[in-house]
Amino acid sequence: MDREALRMLCSPQFWRMAVLWALSLLHSYLLVFHCGRADAPRRRRPRPAEGRCPICVVTGATSGLGRAAAAALAREGYHVVLAGRSTQLLYETVQEIQRQQPDAHLKEFQVDLASFKSIKKFGSSLKQWVHEKNVEPSIQLLVNNAGILAKSHRITEDGLDEMIQTNYIGPFMLTNILLPLLKNSSVPSRVVNLTSFTHRCVSGLDVCEDALRGMKFGRCSIGESYPLASTYEYTKLCMLMFSYELHRQLHMSSGVSVIAADPGVVETKIMRELPECLSWFAFLALRSLKLLQEPDTGVGAVLDAALALPSLGSISLEGKGERSDRPDCPMTPR
Repeated sequence: MDREALRMLCSPQFWRMAVLWALSLLHSYLLVFHCGRADAPRRRRPRPAEGRCPICVVTGATSGLGRAAAAALAREGYHVVLAGRSTQLLYETVQEIQRQQPDAHLKEFQVDLASFKSIKKFGSSLKQWVHEKNVEPSIQLLVNNAGILAKSHRITEDGLDEMIQTNYIGPFMLTNILLPLLKNSSVPSRVVNLTSFTHRCVSGLDVCEDALRGMKFGRCSIGESYPLASTYEYTKLCMLMFSYELHRQLHMSSGVSVIAADPGVVETKIMRELPECLSWFAFLALRSLKLLQEPDTGVGAVLDAALALPSLGSISLEGKGERSDRPDCPMTPR
């Protein structure tokens, strides 16, 4: 074990992840047991207008759940817009999906959710592409999947903490930019926000300017002392609250619904910044407990949220093939 891994192993944030996150996961299963097992939501296939493919946007589409979601939604009949930071990885992902699905409809766009400039450029490029492609300039589905678990406090060009901007403020801004296209759809459209059971570890939601900019977490925490676990939990709770409020504002006045999906513990690259030996051991422990899923399995929660019938009418947390409309009965991870 190298020195960096040893420092991480001795840090309070590591044990917060190892203990509190494990307890939060168990809490999820207990809630499902207490509330009773529910049937999985009935899925609907997209309904293209006049023979056109419905359009969906998936962020963080070059790996993990985002890549699995892009491939699965292409199989469901969507024209999938893959959004990611790396143009090379986007190209490789599109090529790989098309090798497996020769008839898949795909389009890739570069976007960095840690940059307001990049998000605005992506929004403009997407709108132009949609207007050129369709008589009805609209999209039917937005999947906010992209996220990071940063090990240090890094300030973006916009003066924000990188993890907070990538996990919450960026998706918040992107969703608002794309709302006109979602509202313009002639069939019910949807926003799916990826959340996490780790939000239950947050003791209080602070929405002051310093907290939202990340300064509250990073001002006195440089390098290894950065509270990576606490910051990640905070971003996921913010994303969940954003989902509830956006749904409240939209579901009565438009055909746009909002669903928060918790895929649970999935083997992705989310821990790529942590020491390799620690992330390997964490995945090994989760796999031995039968709690770790491959992306192709965990993506079921995203599909349940994306394709659930519009008549369900209220936001839900998806997991284990089950659902609940009760805010006090969140779903277990898949």
